[in-house]
Amino acid sequence: MGVIAELLRDVEIPGFYKVRNHMEDTHTEDAAQAVREALKREGTLERIRAGSTVCFSASSREIAGSAVILRTLAEEVKRIGAVPYIVPGMGSHGGASAEGQRAILEHYGITKEACGCEIAATMETGHVGYTPEGLEVRLDAFALSCDYIVPVGRIKPHTDFRGSFESGIMKMLAIGLGKQHGAGICHQQGMAQMHKNVPAFGRCCLENCSIPFGVGILENHYHQTYAIHAIPSEYIEEEEPRLLEKAKELQAGIPFDKADVLILEQIGKDISGCGMDTNVVGRSCSWTEKPFLQRIGVLDLSSKSGANFMGIGNADVTTRRVLEKASFEETYPNGITARTVYYMKMPPVMENDRLALAFCIQTCLSQGGPVKIVWAKDTLHLGEFYVSESMIEEVRKNPALSTDGQLYELDWDEEGNYKGFFCFC
Repeated sequence: MGVIAELLRDVEIPGFYKVRNHMEDTHTEDAAQAVREALKREGTLERIRAGSTVCFSASSREIAGSAVILRTLAEEVKRIGAVPYIVPGMGSHGGASAEGQRAILEHYGITKEACGCEIAATMETGHVGYTPEGLEVRLDAFALSCDYIVPVGRIKPHTDFRGSFESGIMKMLAIGLGKQHGAGICHQQGMAQMHKNVPAFGRCCLENCSIPFGVGILENHYHQTYAIHAIPSEYIEEEEPRLLEKAKELQAGIPFDKADVLILEQIGKDISGCGMDTNVVGRSCSWTEKPFLQRIGVLDLSSKSGANFMGIGNADVTTRRVLEKASFEETYPNGITARTVYYMKMPPVMENDRLALAFCIQTCLSQGGPVKIVWAKDTLHLGEFYVSESMIEEVRKNPALSTDGQLYELDWDEEGNYKGFFCFC
């Protein structure tokens, strides 16, 4: 037994209760029909000329039903006689390479076969114009070669800045379709100026590119499609901020003001640009909000994130499994482009999951009672999670939460890694 394991050997692991989080579950059952209904709005589809080329952007995030949404957009464009294309709109993600960005889309099922149109991946950009402050705006070169560009993005709170425009259509223009080059320029003044730069870059694109309309997607607390909006380009600046406010209402969260430890089974770029959604964990390179957490432990990288460990810097401990999967080549381009090193920093590494949990418990400062622990799959799926015994009264007092009342214990494999929760009931 090594010295670390010896130091943590006597840390007591509590029992846990399974918690169901009853959140807003209104959603559309048919994303394809929602797209068709959205495109009935005046000033959207009818602006596309027959025989023209149209490109739609595809995000690096795992948006619910993204392949269906993009396929339907392509179908509607073909129906009126135009030729659709899909381009990756993900800044520097995928290791800042066309092949890496294409691979991310394939993970989400966004392929030529699934969507019925070509996937045109390039990191080349073209000049669009300048912002009032003199910053150059650049956009995907293939997109600029098309007759029309239609930005498609999920509208939601950003992980590192606050403003009228955060993640959504304007950010897709400013960052996603800007590729590494354009995204790097937009980020060069730091996160403190992003609330100004995102709309300024987006506005420049709207004024100088052939953008007939944009498509904004909202999701509910359960990562399901809540609504799809097609917005004529001249109304994007007016309408996107209102949709952002609705998105904030639909944002899932950890329903406690305070917990000592949060264990996440996985993080990844498919889950959040910062691996874990900072709006959920209340911890960012720019701000700290509730819930207050003394320690965050991360056990693994999601399969769709590949070797990109962006966001691990927000954790206080991780595992050797994460370290062995991690690729500097896939991850560092994100930090270089965004001009932040915070999320790339590697925290202490434990040999297994049990030691990672014990590390979190042992290093918490005493609060005059048992350590309060929340255990979740990730920050995107919060409809069900586990809490330690010390938190059960808080659960029972919250009408939005419920539990089966059974006490569960953690099950470890022979190497000390997490297998699941089991109950002797």
